[in-house]
Amino acid sequence: MILLSICSILPSLFAFVSGGKLPEPEVKIEIIHKPLMCYRKSKYGDMLLVHYDGFLESNGTIFHSSRKDGDKNPVWFTLGLKEVLRGWDKGLQNMCKGERRKVTIPPSLAYGKEGKGKIPPSSTLIFDIELMDIQNGPRSHESFREMDLDDDWKLSRQEVREYLRKEFVKHGYSPNDTDHEAMVDDIFKNEDEDKDGFISAREFVYQHDEL
Repeated sequence: MILLSICSILPSLFAFVSGGKLPEPEVKIEIIHKPLMCYRKSKYGDMLLVHYDGFLESNGTIFHSSRKDGDKNPVWFTLGLKEVLRGWDKGLQNMCKGERRKVTIPPSLAYGKEGKGKIPPSSTLIFDIELMDIQNGPRSHESFREMDLDDDWKLSRQEVREYLRKEFVKHGYSPNDTDHEAMVDDIFKNEDEDKDGFISAREFVYQHDEL
């Protein structure tokens, strides 16, 4: 899978006041364009194809663009699987195919106090994101039956891996065993509740709803 080079997983920043947690900073969403017809909205577990430009709020400098950098192709990721910044997982929910958003992400949901690469410490980031396509992801209920090749109502690592391979070939991307294996690891870590090496239908659907 083509993963965002700028993506990282950072721990949540919690502060305690009078024994309670302060609310986590919110992602600010501004809708730039929304199609007249919206047949499907993004949800956790969906695979999203997006083009994006990333800017520093402090001075407007662009630090990454899918349209200008690398192979200039839009990128796929699975919403809610922590493949991207936490601010993306929060800011791209309920989004229509063809919709474009300006998403402003506070440091705690981006790269925190450390920063990364071109991004200084404690930076608020602004992304201009266009959603090109929505597909059933490896964590969606509809995909379970597609993935369960032997109809035994449980998923093996090989079944999940084969599903990912077919999805990416279908959308014109070369299979990448390393990236696929990382995705499989994430899926089993979150969904194989009893750690028996398989994901049952109950585990799959229950964990999907609880992401």
